[in-house]
This record gives sequence, C-alpha cells and structure tokens, in this order.
Amino acid sequence: MQNAETVLDVLRERGRRGLPCTELYRQLFNPDLYLMAYGRIYANHGAMTPGVDGETADGMTLGRIGRIIDALRHERYRFMPARRVYIPKKDGKKLRPLGLPSWADKLVGEVVRLLLEAYYEPRFSARSHGFRPGRGCHTALTEVATCWSGTTWFIEGDLADCFGSFDHEVMLSILAEHIHDNRFLRLLRNMLHAGYLEDWEFNATLSGVPQGGVASPVLSNIYLDRLDQFVETQLIPEYTRGVSRAHNPAYGRVRAAIERARRRRDVEAVRQLRQQLRTLPRGNPRDPDFRRLRYTRYADDHLLGFTGPRQEAEYIKARLAQFLRDDLKLELNQDKTLITHGRTGAARFLGYEITVQHADHKTTRGHRSANGKVALRVPRDVITAKSAAFMKLGKPELRPELLNHPDHEIIGRYGAQWRGYLQYYLPAQDVWRLNRLQWVMLTSMLKTLAGKHRSTVSKMADKYQATIDTPAGRRVCFQATVERADRKPRATRFGGIPLKRQRKAVLDDRQPAPLAGRRNGSELLARLRRGWCELCEQRAQVQVHQVAKLAQLATPGRTQPVWAQQMARMRRKTLIVCPPCHNSIHHRQPANTLT
Repeated sequence: MQNAETVLDVLRERGRRGLPCTELYRQLFNPDLYLMAYGRIYANHGAMTPGVDGETADGMTLGRIGRIIDALRHERYRFMPARRVYIPKKDGKKLRPLGLPSWADKLVGEVVRLLLEAYYEPRFSARSHGFRPGRGCHTALTEVATCWSGTTWFIEGDLADCFGSFDHEVMLSILAEHIHDNRFLRLLRNMLHAGYLEDWEFNATLSGVPQGGVASPVLSNIYLDRLDQFVETQLIPEYTRGVSRAHNPAYGRVRAAIERARRRRDVEAVRQLRQQLRTLPRGNPRDPDFRRLRYTRYADDHLLGFTGPRQEAEYIKARLAQFLRDDLKLELNQDKTLITHGRTGAARFLGYEITVQHADHKTTRGHRSANGKVALRVPRDVITAKSAAFMKLGKPELRPELLNHPDHEIIGRYGAQWRGYLQYYLPAQDVWRLNRLQWVMLTSMLKTLAGKHRSTVSKMADKYQATIDTPAGRRVCFQATVERADRKPRATRFGGIPLKRQRKAVLDDRQPAPLAGRRNGSELLARLRRGWCELCEQRAQVQVHQVAKLAQLATPGRTQPVWAQQMARMRRKTLIVCPPCHNSIHHRQPANTLT
C-alpha cells in the first residue's frame, strides 16, 4: 500500500491536469493517511474536547484506526451528530453556533480534508485566499494594495449565513463533476446530514457544512469556487477592456500651453501652468473603451474593484446576486453588500479600511506618485473597540482576573495580545495609529502589576522596563525574566516592536506542516509505532495518554505521580503507555504501582 505522501502527490497531479478521481474511497483504507491525519490534529485545542460519545484524543491506538477502516471498508461507518455549543462573535453581542464532532469523526474528517485539499488545491483560483496553505488575510490584502491601482468603485460582498446556507444537493453536484466515486460521495452525504445535538435533542442539518467540522473549510472553498469561476470567466472578461485610457484633451491643451510659455521664456507662466497640470488626469476618466474589474475572496467575504461608471457597478452587483441566488442558492447580505467610491469613501474588507489615494501635491521625480494607489488603513472604530477591553469609565483599568497570576505571565498575556493586534495591521499605511491602543494596554498592564503588589504604576514601570536589540535598532520594552535551572531563562515581553509599516508582512492562516519535526506529529507517530511503554518500559500494544496542557499536571501542595513527572521531564502532552499503565493513570492509583 502506498504511503500517505505518495497518495496525496498522485491526487495533486490529477487535480493539476484536470483528470477526474475514480477510486477516492479506496484511499480511506490506507492506515498511513490516518496516522498523518492524527499527527496533524492531536495537538489542536479541540482534540481533548469530547463530542457526543465522550471520546477524545486520549487513548489513541493503532487498533482504533483499524476499527475505523474496517467500518469504512464494509460501508458501516456513520458520522455522529455534533455536540452544539455557542461562542460569542467578534462584536461580543451575538452568539455563533459551533459543532463539536466526536474524535473518530474528527480523524475521518481530517483524512477526507487531506484527500480533497490535495486534489482541489491546484484547481482553485489564485484570487481565493481563505483556508488555503500559504495564503491568508495578508496575501489577499497585499494583492488589493499592489494590483488594484486606479480603482474607482469598491463592491463589498458579504453572504448572509454563508456556511449555514450551503445547499447539500448543489454541493454534491459540484463534487460529482470531478469525483466519479459514488461510495465517497455517499460518505460525504452522510457527513453533511449527520445533524447535531442541542440540549440532548437531535436536530437535522438540512443545509450548510458542519460547523466545527474538520473538512468544512475545504468544502466551503469547493462550493464557492464556482463563484470564483463565474467572476473570472464571465464578469471580468466582460468588464475589462482597453490597454490604456484615451488621452485627456484638457491635459493636452495645458501641456501645449507650457511648451509655448517655454519658448517665450515666461518662467512664471510655466510655473502656474505646471501647477494646473498636476490637477488634471492624464487619461480621460470617462473613456467608454477603458474598463477594469478586479476580484478577491477570503472565505465568504469577497471584494470587487471596478474602474468605470457607478451604473455599471450596480449592474455587476445585481448580476452577482442573481448568480448566487440561482446557481448556489445563496443570498447577499444587503446591509453589508455596499458600493463605495474609492476616493471619497472607504471599503471594509478583512478588518481594514481600503481607500484610493489622491494627492496632487505628492510627487516623486516630478511625477504624481500617490494618485490612484490603493491604501490600507486601520479603522478608528477598531482601535476604540480593542481599547475598550482594557478600559473602565474612559480610563485604562487593571484586569482583576490576572491579579493572582505570576508577573511574567501577566506581561506575557498582554504582550501576546499586543503582538497579535500589531502584526495583523503592520501592512497598514497608518499603523502608527495603534500607539493609542499600545498606551492603553501598557497602562492597564502596569496597573494590574501595581494592584497585585500594592505598589504604583511608576514603580512597576521602573522595575520591568528594559532596552533590547531588534532588527530596527535598540527599543524600549517591558520584560520579565524567570530563571530556570536546566534551561536558559524564560523572558516574556511587552512592546519593542516599532509601529512602522511593513509592506510585505504576510500572515498565513495555516502554515504547511514541515516534513519532519514535532509540528506534523512525526515524533509522536514514531513513538506510537515503536510499541514501547514509556512508563513501565515494556513492549506492548500501546496507547497514547494525552492531556490538554502540561500546566494541569502540577497540583499545588501535592507530589506529582510518576507518569506526570515523566511527561513534565519530556515536555510532552503525550505519553505512550500500555493498557494497564493507562488504566492506572485514569484510576489515580499511587505512583509506586506504576513502576
């Protein structure tokens, strides 16, 4: 049987050449694919969250993979209903449903995702950036900033309840165009119709992809790829014409007047005429033979940039809505689907404001360098909203929930949040505006430290202020260091990153797993295949004992059992053990019985 990488390489080649998949279901019998899938998802936060059957990644064995394959081989495998919970949305006011699948469904879903992604990834549009390896929000925004110069209108597209509204029959028909394997399609139909449990009451899923499902992102991209194809093959060719704009007659008349003034040696007239020339566009802005339409999509948010009259922009929006309604059974959110003028307004896309610059006075080497260029900006309401989490009655305030934490952990939490906000907005031209948020977070952090030690903000600032060397030079930050006996000191830091734009800052949604190392689970898989109990040091049919966090192994005031000491010494959340040792761990038997 082929190894997992060979299977995926064959699928990628078939996808690249446009060949159909005929025996995809047979690949689900390959144990190596399940081991690869397990290595990719065992470290996820949700791996230790139980589904409706109560199972988690703890207790994983090669035998469980064998039982799943046997059920699939005889077509007995059925996806269980997901356990539904609700999590707050970004605004904090509304709740978003989230499904928690069983552990076996997560594993099978990851295998399905690997197969579908390998085949469809070479076929996806280059204008799609969501849920794809090597792509993310920053790649979509960079494309807009660098390739959309001269845009007149932005058409902001937002789909109403997109992931919950995917039509199952449309989804299966799209998949059936290239996957000629009825058994695999039946498995996907079973996945889509698995339903969910809410308050222990079963609810059918009549539409949409499973919320929280491992394969949901790639399924949504497969569904919305038809939208990408419609825009690329119909709208863009229809609304893109002309090599360049026709010459502007008014611009030409002023140029001719400048030449006449130069021949007369009238310096003052030349100066005035050149100032007038800078206020005129070189090309005819109303040229009927010049149009440009550009498009990018991230998940269910899409943005179009159109160079032309507003009436045609309205028509493009109407055609887009009609295609979504007739072909994909989706509806545009009319409150969020807007047509915005690039120079006088600002479109919202992926948390940024996107505008078109116009500054006749800004020149480089005698030429206007800003006009028509797209600018990415930090929305002021975003800064206000982020700051509000650290404020009370209009002033920065301490966070009571952190008062009992160590100083280095307090600084580390604030520092991690600040780095996340800053690194996301580094491509913005006005990233310096985040200095307000930085001041609010810094003051809140110092007040939290002062409240813990019953001290003052200035004393805490003097205690933890430090100067560090960075690629941008020496920077002031706030740092706490914890000495460790067997390793180098652990330092947590707030600040030290300059508020300076980085044009090529790229933030991928998911980094491709490396070929070796812990991040793709290869070390764990090697330990599992070895069949050696790491606790009693005997060869056996081993299982994986797993905990959610290493920090939960330490119980204040109590001596750690042998297995916890072993995991702490290895610095691993997993321990390969035999069934008797695993039973002893979960029955909390004395440590001396495990050796």
